[in-house]
Amino acid sequence: MISHAPPGYDCPFCALIAGSETQRNSESDVVLRDAETTAFVSPKWWAGNPGHVIVVPNQHHEHLYEIPDGVLAAVYRTVAKVARAMRASYRCEGVSTRQHNEPGAGQDVWHLHFHVFPRNAGDDLYLRDLEVRWVSADEREPYAARLRAALADYPSALERDHHGREGSRRTDPRGGRA
Repeated sequence: MISHAPPGYDCPFCALIAGSETQRNSESDVVLRDAETTAFVSPKWWAGNPGHVIVVPNQHHEHLYEIPDGVLAAVYRTVAKVARAMRASYRCEGVSTRQHNEPGAGQDVWHLHFHVFPRNAGDDLYLRDLEVRWVSADEREPYAARLRAALADYPSALERDHHGREGSRRTDPRGGRA
């Protein structure tokens, strides 16, 4: 088993999953929690991409190498739900996801997690990796509230495009959904 967690590691994601406040996260950051996963607004924001979300399995798994396939599938189902809700509620032009395994790939919390970023043309997310800041719970709350509302209305809210119009899916020439 590959592990980079130091001895006695106190996992902040496990603490949040258990309902505890951490140094960086609070329960008000959580936008979705089910039997297998938790999604929350990250306290660390990249310039140009405020309100990104972290999705984690509720069971502690450090990385992709050893997570059971069924748990990974549940995590990615939540990633997809969050991405759809983010696009609908943030009115962004798209969404990017990323995930890191081990220090050489940029992992710095030893609990498997996926980042879900709101994206807009020209935001230069991948060029601005050093332009990050820690934000307060008050700054995160409006984003968490919008996502919770969109997820509570799932999937009907997600049928709208990023301008709030119904029927965002492509329509075929015969008048049906493509």
